Amino acid sequence: MKYLEFIFHTTPCTETANGILSAVLGEAGFESFVEQPGGIAAYIQKDAYNETLLKEALSDFPLPGTQVEYTYHEAEDKDWNEEWEKNFFRPIIIGDRCVIHSTFHNDVPQAEYDIVINPQMAFGTGHHETTSLIIGELLDNELQGKSLLDMGCGTSILAILARMRGAAPCTAIDIDEWCVRNSLENIGLNGVDRISVFQGDASALKDKGAFDVIIANINRNILLNDMKHYVRCMHPGSELYMSGFYVDDIPLIQAEAEHNGLHFVHHREKNRWAAVKFIL
Repeated sequence: MKYLEFIFHTTPCTETANGILSAVLGEAGFESFVEQPGGIAAYIQKDAYNETLLKEALSDFPLPGTQVEYTYHEAEDKDWNEEWEKNFFRPIIIGDRCVIHSTFHNDVPQAEYDIVINPQMAFGTGHHETTSLIIGELLDNELQGKSLLDMGCGTSILAILARMRGAAPCTAIDIDEWCVRNSLENIGLNGVDRISVFQGDASALKDKGAFDVIIANINRNILLNDMKHYVRCMHPGSELYMSGFYVDDIPLIQAEAEHNGLHFVHHREKNRWAAVKFIL
């Protein structure tokens, strides 16, 4: 799978501007974002890139007075573990409850849940706000003995944590072949069982379920389009956790969820990114 690497420069460069830019780019198909001096780096599958869609998204940038410029090139196929070790990937420590790190990290503090990942590509390490929001939900809710679906699983951090907290069986699905391969590696690294990994989109849910818990950390447009497929894999009392969108998008997400018979429970937010919980 070939990726394009974009370097976006925001003027003025603020945390708010970069957060909004990430949300805008997510709606245009970009999959991952890394803070850079003066802006962010963003990655998108080469076949998914639409220049017209990107330019339209930036022309309607919702933060007045902010200028956005960018350059891009095809990302090399290289040892992303080494790249992240050198430049980006630092252990994620969530109190004494959860630590996410790689095999090259030393002196990692002890925690209730210790997750090891080795990203094959620069995506899904848990640093993004949306991932940490869902991690918070998984830590705060009872999962023991519940069947779980991780939709858009990335590196399968969320499925692995859920399994460590007693969810079983777990199903992880991602459209990207890289993510499927990396998920299988990470599941092996953590020595967890009863997690099945599949490649595909929402159509892969046919004949799967019903699940007690579904988590979907993707982006607003995909969630709006695919929510009906998630609901078909739920039963009365099932829980649906969604993230990958901005706080301002909650009304749209909630309206579609309620249209599909779901009931809003709560939301949490971090740097204006949001995660929501619904029950059927």
